[in-house]
Amino acid sequence: MQGSANLNVMIKTARKAGRSLVRDFREVENLQVSRKGPGDFVSKADIAAEEIIREELTRARPTYGWLGEESGFEPGEDPTRRWIVDPLDGTTNYLHGLPHWAISIALEHKGEVVAGVVFDPVKDEMFYAEKGQGAWLNDSQRIRVSGRTRLADCLFGAGLPPDGGTYLPAMLRDMGRLLPQCSGMRRWGAAALDLAYVAAGRYDGFWEYNLNAWDLAAGVILIREAGGLVEPMREGQNLMTDGHILAANADIFGAFAEVIRNRD
Repeated sequence: MQGSANLNVMIKTARKAGRSLVRDFREVENLQVSRKGPGDFVSKADIAAEEIIREELTRARPTYGWLGEESGFEPGEDPTRRWIVDPLDGTTNYLHGLPHWAISIALEHKGEVVAGVVFDPVKDEMFYAEKGQGAWLNDSQRIRVSGRTRLADCLFGAGLPPDGGTYLPAMLRDMGRLLPQCSGMRRWGAAALDLAYVAAGRYDGFWEYNLNAWDLAAGVILIREAGGLVEPMREGQNLMTDGHILAANADIFGAFAEVIRNRD
């Protein structure tokens, strides 16, 4: 797809940050055997990646606002546009030397995400979408959500709370309802990639509680442009601020949502 100038900047920026993270990831794997461990090193890698992304995007669009996982929110001269960035989604995977993590960059205009990129540097998979232009993988592969129509045939992704906190009982209840009705569930620990996998038809659906805007912004437009549905967990919630998300292909969304939203 021939993307806009903004999308091309996002893709170029994600690749540059990806090179930095992959280089550091090789060091993380070596650090697994050390007594100190890789925690401090990974934190520095995460921050360095965000600095690369911010520098590149700010150079290209100096008036846009910013929301980043590491550096927080800063308004821009243009109040209608802001970047939403997670420089390293799947930090725990990265920390343990697991090759499943990604960079997520989204562009919001007047409160709506209009472009998104999720880049998996280890597998060299660049998922990207722009409003009205469909969703794509790498240079020319159009992606679509799956065409499965029965829950029994579907594979779902989910995010479990890492600290076993407030939302663990809800997730366990959801899993208890859904697993007997579907083909299976995966928890891979990188929400941006989970959402990209729904867009690419690898998962049939996904749900998670308490995500941040930078976890889901790019994935939301990927799924919608791939023909899927994305909604808040509860009617009346704001997806970007509440962070409770349901996503699936259009054919099974209703049945999936009924299972997850059922609180009886």
